[in-house]
Amino acid sequence: MTTQQVTVSKTKSFMTVSMIELWERFGYYGMQALIVYFMIQRLGFEDSRANLVWGACAALIYVSPAIGGWIGDKVLGTKRTMIIGTFILSLGYALMTLPSENTWVLFFALGVVVVGNGMFKPNAGNLVRKIYEGDDSKIDSAFTIYYMAVNVGSTISMLLTPWVKDYVNEQYQNEFGWHAAFAVCCVGLLVGLANFFVMRHALEKYGSEPDKKPVDGRKLTLVLIGSVIAVGISALILQYQELARIFVYVAGIVVLAIFTHLIRSSEQHERAGLIAALVLIIQTVFFFIFYQQMSTSLALFALRNVDLNFTVFGSHLLTWSPAQFQALNPIWIMLLSPVLAFLYSKAGAKNKDLSIAAKFALGFAVVAIGFFVYGFAGNFAINGKTSAWIMIIGYGAYSLGELLVSGLGLAMIARYAPERMGGFMMGAYFVASGISQYLGGVVANFASIPKGMTNPLETLTVYTSLFNKLGIAAVVCTFIALAVLPLMRRLDKQHQGIQ
Repeated sequence: MTTQQVTVSKTKSFMTVSMIELWERFGYYGMQALIVYFMIQRLGFEDSRANLVWGACAALIYVSPAIGGWIGDKVLGTKRTMIIGTFILSLGYALMTLPSENTWVLFFALGVVVVGNGMFKPNAGNLVRKIYEGDDSKIDSAFTIYYMAVNVGSTISMLLTPWVKDYVNEQYQNEFGWHAAFAVCCVGLLVGLANFFVMRHALEKYGSEPDKKPVDGRKLTLVLIGSVIAVGISALILQYQELARIFVYVAGIVVLAIFTHLIRSSEQHERAGLIAALVLIIQTVFFFIFYQQMSTSLALFALRNVDLNFTVFGSHLLTWSPAQFQALNPIWIMLLSPVLAFLYSKAGAKNKDLSIAAKFALGFAVVAIGFFVYGFAGNFAINGKTSAWIMIIGYGAYSLGELLVSGLGLAMIARYAPERMGGFMMGAYFVASGISQYLGGVVANFASIPKGMTNPLETLTVYTSLFNKLGIAAVVCTFIALAVLPLMRRLDKQHQGIQ
């Protein structure tokens, strides 16, 4: 094949994975936009419980890929495991359409989502890695565009599901709108599956060793039985907060211990890359604490202290529901992703690209700006309600930081992890992210509003105080990231010297 034909073939393969990722994220973020509101407004949870339940669920969702990556690498195959995960996810969203106020129904449905995500997420990312293996500048660019595909799906669903919920509730004067919105998430997954089966031939050359062999029925049965057990365990963890806390901390200790063992027992030429990956993963933990605020403290801030009307010079443009403000994050990322991908490719061609470690430091700095904007919002508030435009500005800075840190997290694994550890390393990255998602829920509870407090003037100071503290914390993370840059440069040179 000519170079041009190879490029076209890889692009088609990349688009196949990106499209199913887009629809999977459509389902996930459509659910995320509503889940904390659903627990507080529909099920009557207090802020503190809703934040911790969602924090624990997000942790499980991010921890589960550690197992799913191994299943894809060693047991069923990368592509097969990804498709099974998509089926399971669609089932989880289908269960959330059941109009029940029993918390166990919700927790079992979320448990199914946890298992499905664990099967899907690491294997989709690993396929992208395999398509562009060996080309660092292309990997950075590909994962940035891949991240944009994620946000196309999430933007549409975060705008759509709150509208569906409000429309159905108003039209029929009942609470079924919540469940109709979750049904939209399920339909999105089914569309993604249909699209994948149409385009699946583009991925024939890519996958792990088990993908090249017929399906082993015994292994498939064991995986499905294990999945059912995992759903039950996840539901228990969500119901009992102490279990959630123990699980998350134990997961962190286990992954750190395994990582330490891998570094000590790895080949000499692999060690520098593994140490570099560990340093960046630890930084990622801190970033995702900030990230988790979007669906917890920031979401509740939008509910209680943001004017939902967009106006220009006194003229009304449109009105959003509180949940739709979360869509500002993917909208900004879609606008910024092509710009960053272009800059990465152009800088890479001139050998002037910033290292991933430097991009992480810059990312923390702009996240700090975003939280200071939210903290400053109180100065523009009228009767405890701040302008919707403040949210746009804050999310802009926040989203640029996300692209520089989280958007390159997968690329970091692809660059530094030895191929034989690809699935586990992808899983380890998600475990670290999961731990910080739970910690993010804990942090959000510093702005937990008691049920009796309804005055916006009172709630405003609670939220802005937290956001200012988070801004200071992000500044500290920036300086730490800058301090380890010399170490990262040395490790990067040692790693590249073997390539």
